Amino acid sequence: MNVVASNKVQSMTASIFQEVADRKLEAIKRGMNVIDLSVGSPDFPPPSYVVDTLVKYAMDPTKYGYTLRGTAEFHEAVCYFYKQRYGVDLEPEEEVLQLMGSQDGLSHLATAFINPGDYVLVPDPGYPIYEENVILAGGNLYSMPLVEENQFLPKLDEIPEDILAKTKMMILSYPGNPVTALADRAFFEKVVAFAKKHTILVVHDFAYSELIFDGNPQISFMSIPGAKEVGIEFNSLSKTFNMAGCRIGYVVGNAQALGVLSSLKGHVDYGVFFPIQKAATVALTSDFSALQTQVKEYEVRRDALISGLAKSGWQVVKSPATMFVWAKIPSGWTSRQFAFELIDKAGVAVVPGDAFGKLGEGYVRIALVQPKERLEEACSRIHEFLFQYSE
Repeated sequence: MNVVASNKVQSMTASIFQEVADRKLEAIKRGMNVIDLSVGSPDFPPPSYVVDTLVKYAMDPTKYGYTLRGTAEFHEAVCYFYKQRYGVDLEPEEEVLQLMGSQDGLSHLATAFINPGDYVLVPDPGYPIYEENVILAGGNLYSMPLVEENQFLPKLDEIPEDILAKTKMMILSYPGNPVTALADRAFFEKVVAFAKKHTILVVHDFAYSELIFDGNPQISFMSIPGAKEVGIEFNSLSKTFNMAGCRIGYVVGNAQALGVLSSLKGHVDYGVFFPIQKAATVALTSDFSALQTQVKEYEVRRDALISGLAKSGWQVVKSPATMFVWAKIPSGWTSRQFAFELIDKAGVAVVPGDAFGKLGEGYVRIALVQPKERLEEACSRIHEFLFQYSE
């Protein structure tokens, strides 16, 4: 029997992360010691009190049933976290929805809101699920260019009126992935006014909210007056508390929109494991000292990578946030050529920028997920690679 994927699945791009992983595995089989700077999976452990809480409740045999939804305690913890970290007041029952990680919520987003023919505004470059969830829902995409000349912010006034008339949703992410830019309050205020004018649901991915460097402000979209009227914001414990494998996150904001997404989720999952919810609750209500230590370590890693690459003549812009560096590659390569040759010849794995959209061509994304010493070793290998193989 010939089993054929649906047209929607066939229209999706191949997972670049799997391609990079396969290439890395081939290099390892050849005996190469690969430094993996591709996937943004934190190498730090969760805080000890998070692990202790998870173990404690995992030992209770009565906690292995379906949870069906987030506990009231978890919802209150999200509200506490948002008030303490971003000065945002949330109503726990109506304005918070628990997710199995923000990726889970983003993947179901368009299915919950988009009909065939509806448009969604997505950033280019942007995280792949932003586009893929729209494709699966049968919606149409309109790409908003993010270019260095405009501080990687979309020019909303350049979107055609005929597109806006059919647009139902806009996806943004600041701090961004893969583009590590920040947005200021003035931009977000403009977004709120734009969304009200055109009746567009704003979806803000805030997964890197706690990885902001150099004293830059942490600005939640929800802190902007009127944002709850037009938008929702995704956040996660994966990067903030290094709980990536636990698969727990949340979305906050417009109560009506959260109700729609909750209705869909009621048909596709049965809730997050109770011990994980307890661990997440403890994380969100901690004293947050671990977050301060962690962001300083990421700054050290970023600076080590930037300075190490500069010694090879590869000048890369310093990321203001996230666990990534968005690096414009040396001339003479395509993004994919550069990334794959770097694995094959130097044993350093990064992600080619074109995986994140057409405007990602000419860049690679480098993840700061190795200790400083390992990043310095990666820079040494890249230096040799550039000396030997650059035109």
